[in-house]
Amino acid sequence: MRVLVTGGAGFIGAQVVDVLRDLGHEPVVFDALLPAAHPAEPALPDAEFLRGDVRDADAVRSALRRVDAVCHQAAMVGLGKDFADAPAYVSCNDLGTAVLLAGMAEAGVRRFVQAGSMVVYGEGRYDCPAHGVVRPGPRAARDLRGGRFEPRCPSCGAALAPGLTAEDAPPDPRNVYATTKLAQEHLAASWARATGGAAVSLRYHNVYGPGMPRDTPYAGVASFFRSALARGEAPRVYEDGGQRRDFVHVRDVARANAAALAALAAPSPAHGGRHTAYNTGSGEPHTVGEMAAELARAHGGPEPVVTGEFRLGDVRHITADSARLRRELGWRPEVGFADGMAEFAASRQRAASTGR
Repeated sequence: MRVLVTGGAGFIGAQVVDVLRDLGHEPVVFDALLPAAHPAEPALPDAEFLRGDVRDADAVRSALRRVDAVCHQAAMVGLGKDFADAPAYVSCNDLGTAVLLAGMAEAGVRRFVQAGSMVVYGEGRYDCPAHGVVRPGPRAARDLRGGRFEPRCPSCGAALAPGLTAEDAPPDPRNVYATTKLAQEHLAASWARATGGAAVSLRYHNVYGPGMPRDTPYAGVASFFRSALARGEAPRVYEDGGQRRDFVHVRDVARANAAALAALAAPSPAHGGRHTAYNTGSGEPHTVGEMAAELARAHGGPEPVVTGEFRLGDVRHITADSARLRRELGWRPEVGFADGMAEFAASRQRAASTGR
């Protein structure tokens, strides 16, 4: 297949391009190389390169010629600094996706895989001994200030047991970025129904690995810790370090994209007019404190410092049930937690960025 990879010069996009090329596909990199995302000229993947912005209808129309499928990685990521970032997020993520899908509808391209995110869920799954599965609301600032980090049952106040979140969990986006990622999924579903196309959203959990940008206001926690260690500083862990996450290696995420594209390429009436979301995680929950300790150990740097600091709006636990992706697409993660962190500890990071 000839596959247009938007954001193909970015952290995840470049890995997707490499995997597709290795599998015999013809990836085409489509990237605006915006300074916010690429403050320095990046090393481009070994593939055809087209410079353009997904919000530019003419550039999109030109890029879609002779394309069989689109792998949409271009986005503004992270939580931002304040609500003033909202127009930029909506423009990059939602307007960009709408322009791209409209171009695909016009060009007759009917296969679409996009980078989704676990942030659409808000908090993860919790079980109360008395009330079963419950959905606690945002944690109160007074509780966080008092070191009470675990959500409680909204009905009886009992302690909750965190579990794995499946794709049928109701969405609860709690910041602008999360809202735009959910809107992207709705746009993809509308496009699929209108055109008879097939769309997949891969809800990435905490992606890490070589080529991750250095610490920025938008970087993931693994990047912050790795950057601190590179400076000879101890990683600073918020709350008590007990926050559960699913850390998934970037190569496994790239392979999930390839698996989704392969599934859409197989003739199947079940795909037409349909949008499917898949959690994309390792299936092995770890706490943020465990991740910081493993990374520091592999790097040979100072041990993490648990600060008790917090950010309002952060969720306590969110971990993936990736059984659907394994069952329906035959995908399996290949990079284990310890091996992946050891590789990341020794790898180079990209120049600091403020976006994608």
